[in-house]
Amino acid sequence: MKAPSAAQYLVRPEDLPPGIAAVRVLPHETLDAQWDGIVVADDIKERLLSQALLNFKLRPVVSRDQLPMHGVILLSGPPGTGKSSLARGLASKVGGIMKGQKPRLVEVDPHALTSSAMGKTQRAVSQLFSQTIVEQAEQGPTMVLLDEVETLAADRTRLSLEANPVDIHRATDAVLVQLDALAERHTNILFLATSNFPQAIDGAFTSRCDLVIEVPPPGPEAVEQILQLCLGSLAKQFPALGVIANSSHITKIARASHGLDGRALRKMVVNAMAMRRETALDPNKLTADDLLAAAKLAKSARALKEGSK
Repeated sequence: MKAPSAAQYLVRPEDLPPGIAAVRVLPHETLDAQWDGIVVADDIKERLLSQALLNFKLRPVVSRDQLPMHGVILLSGPPGTGKSSLARGLASKVGGIMKGQKPRLVEVDPHALTSSAMGKTQRAVSQLFSQTIVEQAEQGPTMVLLDEVETLAADRTRLSLEANPVDIHRATDAVLVQLDALAERHTNILFLATSNFPQAIDGAFTSRCDLVIEVPPPGPEAVEQILQLCLGSLAKQFPALGVIANSSHITKIARASHGLDGRALRKMVVNAMAMRRETALDPNKLTADDLLAAAKLAKSARALKEGSK
């Protein structure tokens, strides 16, 4: 895969405003690959893409009195299911369809906005939404990735008195106020929010979402697809891995790996190559037995982790 060209980045990392992790031109080759690499039910991808396109088609011409859309999609689900990659890929796919309108993706770094100093988080959040995001939207259709959105829109009913609740309350209030303002004044913005812990998100934020999609862990068929994609991709450098991907062994490996999320499955392949010095030096020598052993270890580690909760 080619490295992204400089033209695919609108702002150099050192010039990014506070709270912004990246600003990218769309469509983006790397993000398209992320979309293709996430294995979920086809109807999930189709619904996401349709909702995103409808956002830019409907909101500029229909009054919010008729349809109170806020331009927010929320992806929730367990860690490792590919929500962030799916959101980035969605932005790129939409950007490809709207290519002539200078679309862009703005990625928010929520942790850069939080502060232990009273009132600073609220001011940082307000500035991000009312200035930084607006400046981007004035240039063309803008999609904003809010990863780990519970960091910015924490459920105010669950806050501990020991965690400076006044400031966190105000930060959540600021997010809600700004979402309402942007929904009214800037109809060419679409927020793509993700969360591993939807129960930690304030209900007022969830109520503003136009679509909430749960991204589930991969089922048996999806596990097999993910393993085939992973091994097939590696086969470009190590052809023998392609033989395993297309062999009858892959179904047995997938059954042994069922229960692992997409990220864990890919790490399991890496761990399989590291189980023996021989395969570490030459991944072409990887065997189905190596993958089965790695799957067993990964499942054991997962069970131990869940048992400690």
